[in-house]
Amino acid sequence: MVRLKEIAAVAGVSVMTVSKALRDQSDIAVGTRERIRLLAQQMGYVPDAAARGMRSRKTMLLGLVIPATTDPVFARMMLAIEERAHELGYDLLLGHSLGAVAREEAAIRRLLARKVDGLFISPVYRMDPASAVYEEIQRRKLPAVILGHRGSFCREFVSVETDDMAASAAITRYLVSLGHKRIAFFTGPPAAPWAQERYEGYRRALREADLPVEDSLIYRAGSTIEEGVSATLKFLQESSQATAIQAANDLIAVGVGDTLLNQGLRLPGNISVTGFGNLLVAEYFRVPLTTVRQPKLRLGIAAMESMLKLLRGELAVSRRLPAEIIVRSSTGTPPKTVT
Repeated sequence: MVRLKEIAAVAGVSVMTVSKALRDQSDIAVGTRERIRLLAQQMGYVPDAAARGMRSRKTMLLGLVIPATTDPVFARMMLAIEERAHELGYDLLLGHSLGAVAREEAAIRRLLARKVDGLFISPVYRMDPASAVYEEIQRRKLPAVILGHRGSFCREFVSVETDDMAASAAITRYLVSLGHKRIAFFTGPPAAPWAQERYEGYRRALREADLPVEDSLIYRAGSTIEEGVSATLKFLQESSQATAIQAANDLIAVGVGDTLLNQGLRLPGNISVTGFGNLLVAEYFRVPLTTVRQPKLRLGIAAMESMLKLLRGELAVSRRLPAEIIVRSSTGTPPKTVT
């Protein structure tokens, strides 16, 4: 390992001068700084992060806890966070919750043990009003940004989230504008704030259009393709006479669309289907899905902006970013005769 004194000997300067030059101190001439940094690079010098952390009381580490890297909702958010963190000299430590509360807590505690300077967390939603590990983060006064909507157990933290209520209302209004009057809604997990917001957006848009919100048109569908399939089979058995189905996310919508097509129905000839999220599977589904495009990259950028404010001891506020409807082939005017 190359040491500062070895660089100093080759450069013909003091160890203190080398140290200041590598830390970009202004009391060292620009030309000298550049010459020493180039020499250090040529000699293969790697800064001792542990020693630097002891001096600055910072580890230059940021923790990120998400369900999984395979979750397409978080892939672009993570990319934006990591890119900016890299520019600023931070390394990102990753933990997976896999959608399990116990796994989330273990991942957070491991990151706390690594003394990260800040945390990004996509919370695992639960009905519990409090969480010991989130309370621990608060006690430590550790900068933390919630990726998504806040549950009651993480209400005190700064968050970045999509304005799901407005986006869901917009897609309901779009279906109404096509002439649909009976729109079924396939809900997400009851504990998830994003699912509650999307359902409320649907309800608000119907009320604005003077259309009733009918319990018979509401189906609990969860969040997966399989759950979308199960809800659709129940929907078909009940013959609700709906001309459109609005799903709480794209995976549910894929399960809905696949089941309807397998039953011989046409999209949108017999029934229209919408999703939410704009996952890749929505665009390349058998009938490309009308959906809502979430601003995933912009959410990641906003999360990092909030984190930097917190790291500097500045005030950061929660942010809600707008989303937009992407109209594709799965929606159209209702059939003249309901099938």
